[in-house]
Amino acid sequence: MSDELYLRSKVIVEPLVDRFYVWPHTLAPVQAAMNLAFLQVPLLESYLQSPKVHVAASVNPELRGGYFVNIAEERADEVRDLLATIKRERAAMIRFAEAIAEGQELLRASATGFDLTPLYPKLPEELAGLVELAYDTDNQAQLRFMEPLAYHSDFYQEDRQSVQLSFETGIERPFILSTPRLPSPDVLELDIPFRHAGLEALFKARVQPTTLAKLREALELDDAQTKQLSGMLSDRPSLAEDRHIDAGGRIRYFGHACLVLQSPEAAVVTDPFISADNTAGDRYTLDDLPDYIDLVLITHGHQDHIVLETLLQLRGRVGQIVVPRSSRGNLVDPSMALMLKHQGFPVVEVDDFDEVEFPGGKITATPFLGEHCDLDIRGKSTYWAEFAGKKVFIGADSSGIDPMLYRYVQRHLGTADIAFLGMECDGAPLTWLYQALLTKPVTKKMSNSRKLSGSNAAQAADIMVELGAKEAYVYAMGEEPWLGHVMATTYTEDTYQIKQIDEFMDWCKGRGIKAGHLYGQQEWRW
Repeated sequence: MSDELYLRSKVIVEPLVDRFYVWPHTLAPVQAAMNLAFLQVPLLESYLQSPKVHVAASVNPELRGGYFVNIAEERADEVRDLLATIKRERAAMIRFAEAIAEGQELLRASATGFDLTPLYPKLPEELAGLVELAYDTDNQAQLRFMEPLAYHSDFYQEDRQSVQLSFETGIERPFILSTPRLPSPDVLELDIPFRHAGLEALFKARVQPTTLAKLREALELDDAQTKQLSGMLSDRPSLAEDRHIDAGGRIRYFGHACLVLQSPEAAVVTDPFISADNTAGDRYTLDDLPDYIDLVLITHGHQDHIVLETLLQLRGRVGQIVVPRSSRGNLVDPSMALMLKHQGFPVVEVDDFDEVEFPGGKITATPFLGEHCDLDIRGKSTYWAEFAGKKVFIGADSSGIDPMLYRYVQRHLGTADIAFLGMECDGAPLTWLYQALLTKPVTKKMSNSRKLSGSNAAQAADIMVELGAKEAYVYAMGEEPWLGHVMATTYTEDTYQIKQIDEFMDWCKGRGIKAGHLYGQQEWRW
C-alpha cells in the first residue's frame, strides 16, 4: 500500500452519464435533457422490443454508426432495469425536455410579431427563470436559455455521472452514441462525478508516482475496488524518453485532429483524442505527451473533438483549455466553457482574432466556417499558432465554401508556413447528431441536404491559395482504427472523401506545395 507506483499505460477511462458515454450534448444540462428524453430513452425502448435486430444491425458494416444498441440479448433484463431507473430517477429531466418542446410550440403558434410578454405565464413551469423569449430581426421567435442558471437547477444532476476504468484490449468498443456501458467483471466502476479530485490524482500517476493507499483515499474505494485498482498500477512509468525537446520546434500528429506542438519552452495540444495502447507500435499514445501542457485548443463541440475520455486524463497537467465562445443560450450551441469549468478544468473562452500567449509563442483564434448543418452554432474556431519561428494554421473541419474568409485571416496574420485542413467533405446528415434538439421535424430530404461536411478538393485548394501556405496536410478524417468507437467511419480507395483528398494532393503537387494525407503518426522537426 505504501510502495511508489504509476498508472499503467493501457488503462482507459470511459466517462458515463446514466451509463451512456458522455459528450457535450449529453453533459450540458439543456441538451442532456433533450438527448435523454428524445434519443436515449426511445433507443432503449426500441432495443427492448427487438434486441436481436439491434445486435444484428450493430455488427452490420453497412449500418456502422447507426443508432443500434450493441448489447447481447441475454443481458436485456439489465437494459430493462437501466431504462426503469432512468424513467424513475430522471423524471424531472425528461419533463424539462418535454417542457422545452412545448415552449417552442407555444412560440410557433402564438408569437406572431407582437409583444411576447403575455406568453411568459403560458410557458411550462419547468422553464420559469431559465429562458427569455426573443425575436430575431426576421420576426422569428425563439427561446434563449440562461445556461449558467441551468447548471444550478434541478435539471443538472451530477449523480448521473460515473466512470469505468479498464484496460485497452485493441478490440473496438461499441459505438458511443448508441450503446450504454453495463457493468463487467473486468471493469472498475467508480460512482463519482467527473470533477472528483480523485480522478486527477489517479491520472497524474502516469507521470508522478503515488501509492495505492493515497489513491484508495482519494477515490474513496472499498476493499474490492482497491484490489482491482492495484492491478492497474506498475512500479515503473512507461513514459517515452523523447516526449520533450531541447531545441527548435516539433509538431507531432497523434491521430484524427490531435496535434502536439512543442518547443523547449512550451507544449500545445489540439483536440486531444489519444490512444492508450502503447503496444501497437503504429501511433503516439498518452506515453508520448509532455508532462505539462500549456494550452489545449478545442476547435468545436462535436464528440470527436472535445473528448472527455482524454481530457479527464490530462486534468492537472494543463495550464488552460482554450474554447470558442458559444452564442449564449442557443439550444444547439451549448457553452463548452461552462461545461468544462463544471468538470474542474481551467478554461479561457475566445472570439475570432483573440490572442492567447504561452511561453515562446502565441495562439490566435480564427474563424471556422460551416460543417454544422447550417445551424446557428458559433462555438467553433480554427487557430493560428506562432511558435519556434513557424506560423501554423489549424483548420479542423472548417469549410472553404467562402475563400474570402481566409483572405481576411491572411491579411490579419500573414502567410502560413503549414496548414492542417479537414476534408470530411461528405459528412453525416443533420439528424444524425442533432435529431434530439430539433423540436420541429425535418424531412429526410432536407436533413440529407444539410451535412457535417468540411472542405472538398476545390475548397481546400482555395484555402491554400488565400493563406499562401507552403505545406498542406489533410487530417481529422477519423481513419485510425483506434477511433472507431467514436467515429464509426469506413473509407475505401473509392470513397468520395478519399478521391477528393487524392485530387487535392495532385493539386498541391502541381504547384510545388509539400502535402500529405495524415494517418497513424507523423512528426515534423526544425
